Amino acid sequence: MEDRGWNTRLLIGLSLVIFFLGLGFLWFGFKFESAPPPSPSPTPFVQITPVATSSAMVEVEGERVVVTRVVDGDTIEISSGKTVRFIGIDTPETVDPRRSVGCFGKEASNKTKDLLSGRQIILQKDVSETDKYRRLLRYIFLPLPDGRILFVNDYMVREGYAKALTYPPDVKYNEQFRQAEREAREGNRGLWERCR
Repeated sequence: MEDRGWNTRLLIGLSLVIFFLGLGFLWFGFKFESAPPPSPSPTPFVQITPVATSSAMVEVEGERVVVTRVVDGDTIEISSGKTVRFIGIDTPETVDPRRSVGCFGKEASNKTKDLLSGRQIILQKDVSETDKYRRLLRYIFLPLPDGRILFVNDYMVREGYAKALTYPPDVKYNEQFRQAEREAREGNRGLWERCR
């Protein structure tokens, strides 16, 4: 008889534990996350480091979107289906059917793909909403795993994937881009080494 009482108490205790665990999952939300399997090589996202320190920031305000396609080095498509043209920079041509692929164009396009494909980014407007092709004109910021935010427009110029190209009235970072271009040229980075 005593065994039966012990079994009943054990069954009631286990039922209470399961009941309270269930309440806990309901209250706090059930989020089952498993650690990703170790990969033999670093992911493409890790390969973007080291980041040019002048291109990294801590806080940025703007619209958060996901990049669905990289058109070329300075143009992307976002989850809304809209096309976005980077303000203040110009990468060598890769997709214009009227022109041949520009020197260092594929490298610039590939760098933008490495940085932004499938990633959440922050878009920041200057003055103009769109250009004559109805592309959104924006500065592009990429949140990094260490909490900093990469200013992609600046990074592309500073690392020699793009040249500074400003069209008023969108001139907020004009001087910063000009300085980044001087540094890239003097350091023979990217297109400044290959395309003289």
